[in-house]
Amino acid sequence: MSSTLWNYRNPVAVHAGAGSLAQLSEWVGDRRTLLVTFPEAVPLGLLSRIEPLLGDRLVAVESDIQPNPDVSWIAPMYERLWREHADAECIVALGGGSAIDCAKIMLVRTANGCFDELMDILEGRAPVPPESGHRALIAVPTTAGTGSEVTPWATLWDQAGARKLSLHLPCTWPQAAIVDAALMCSLPAATTLASGLDALSHALESIWNKHRNPVSAALAMNAARAIVQTLPALMREPARIDLREAMATAALQAGMAFSNTKTALAHSLSYDVTLATGTAHGIACSFCLPKVMALAFGHDAAVDSQMLAVFGASDAQQAISVLEDFLHSLGVSTDPADYGIAASEWQQRVQTALAGPRGQNFIATP
Repeated sequence: MSSTLWNYRNPVAVHAGAGSLAQLSEWVGDRRTLLVTFPEAVPLGLLSRIEPLLGDRLVAVESDIQPNPDVSWIAPMYERLWREHADAECIVALGGGSAIDCAKIMLVRTANGCFDELMDILEGRAPVPPESGHRALIAVPTTAGTGSEVTPWATLWDQAGARKLSLHLPCTWPQAAIVDAALMCSLPAATTLASGLDALSHALESIWNKHRNPVSAALAMNAARAIVQTLPALMREPARIDLREAMATAALQAGMAFSNTKTALAHSLSYDVTLATGTAHGIACSFCLPKVMALAFGHDAAVDSQMLAVFGASDAQQAISVLEDFLHSLGVSTDPADYGIAASEWQQRVQTALAGPRGQNFIATP
């Protein structure tokens, strides 16, 4: 890490804490607005909390967002929303990473409102569109994990092509993030666990990252320590709002850290696991963290010190053991075989992942 030249930038206005949802109306202003959310938002009563804040500015609700947005259903939704609501200037995304990522895709205005044009931009076959004409995004997360509310990336899956795509444009930064932990209290146990471990992965991958800087490292360390301390207690007492708020803050800090560094090797390894087995993203990118941390040690003394501090360890082996025990205590196996990866395949998988776009951010070179 350079001692003199570094930068940190995150343009998202963050509003957090109990009751922060009330600021949504102020952020929307007088703009015509689309609401993008997940099916359970209706029975959980979340939609009924949002609609009065938007009033007649709300022109449409898209509440059928599924996990892991796939091109097969994103494409017709994209074209329909631009065809029927081209005058909508703002999107409110209510939900986890999938809802927020889906909303980011809906922000981008192409010349003819065709999804194929967006794919051309996404895959580098067409230039980045001008900054004007796109919608603005206000992200209201209902999970503590993805960090999508403070990052510009939208993950898009192509199951038919067995690949993961990432959209990242200047217009896909959210304008604002409203982080109200009261919206997270009804989160199921499995989602609480997976989203919390996704946040831990973001934090650790921001530490053992070639693009780290003093601000991202401080955010990541605080986030990782808080998650290790808080997540087990939250799994035992999911209704405790103080634990929900602690996790929401930690996930936000992790998101702000990797908004500058991007993710690294663990995420690179995770994508094939999710595509092949359907394993939840947070589990897919966290089961291998002890093995990845073992590879991260010994390349930078400051990073080694930060990893030891997070886990209260005196040496690398103890830190790895503490992390492994933490995952096991939550019922998460750290054996790649349990995720369809034979022992004979692991090293090749690591080498392939290191060569990928996210793997190249890892502190160790192939």
